[in-house]
Amino acid sequence: MTKDSPQDLDWEREELILACDLVAENGWRQLSVSDPRVADLSKLLQRLPLHAPSQRRPNFRNANSVARKTADIATNRPGYAGRPTKGGRPTRRVIAEFIANPAVMHGVATALRQAEAAGEFVQLQTPVIDEHDAASEGRLLIRRHVVYERNLALRNRKLAAVRRADLPLACEACAFDFGQTYGERGNGYIECHHILPLHMAGQSSTRLADLALLCANCHRIIHARSPWITPTQLAELIHQQRIKAFAEVVNQLAGTPL
Repeated sequence: MTKDSPQDLDWEREELILACDLVAENGWRQLSVSDPRVADLSKLLQRLPLHAPSQRRPNFRNANSVARKTADIATNRPGYAGRPTKGGRPTRRVIAEFIANPAVMHGVATALRQAEAAGEFVQLQTPVIDEHDAASEGRLLIRRHVVYERNLALRNRKLAAVRRADLPLACEACAFDFGQTYGERGNGYIECHHILPLHMAGQSSTRLADLALLCANCHRIIHARSPWITPTQLAELIHQQRIKAFAEVVNQLAGTPL
């Protein structure tokens, strides 16, 4: 079989999130092939640009395959009394995320549906290429999140408001100032972060108060794992770490003979 030949395609993370959200809303019970919600999800998955058309078989993500996946999800959840199907590790991982953070994961599924309806995934017809194999997970949601955060008009308005208040363009968590460190090359540079994650806020208007200015490191560490913390919480974490480091230095100096 050549690379572009039709084949049975593994379920991507986005597809699993949407299917798991449906099962969770159904009381963690599988859905029958005749359920209208299965037909709706089937059509949605067929519209998502996650798999090249040339690789799809005629039965790609049809109602039968979606119903089977809901069975995988329902029978692999913790506490299921019967014999689980062979749902696979990615399926079990998404189930675990829904069990641990149901509101957050429902928000992710909602954001995916809204983004598809708004045509925000059109530019993702070309596969995402990354040096890490696992980077393909979450690519649609990550792309959508980046597009929103790089809204230059909104970012520029935030920077202008900070300048009008005569405040430095510095990280709100660690106080790093790109201009002070990198000179002219760093002047005016700072990253803009949504305090309330977009997958939780959904489709809404963003106010300047909803944005925070962060350095690249702090921005990345906030998004490093779920649940995301706020810039204020990160600032407190940094403060405590600095106190701890200072105390260690003092203790070392106290034990150093004069």
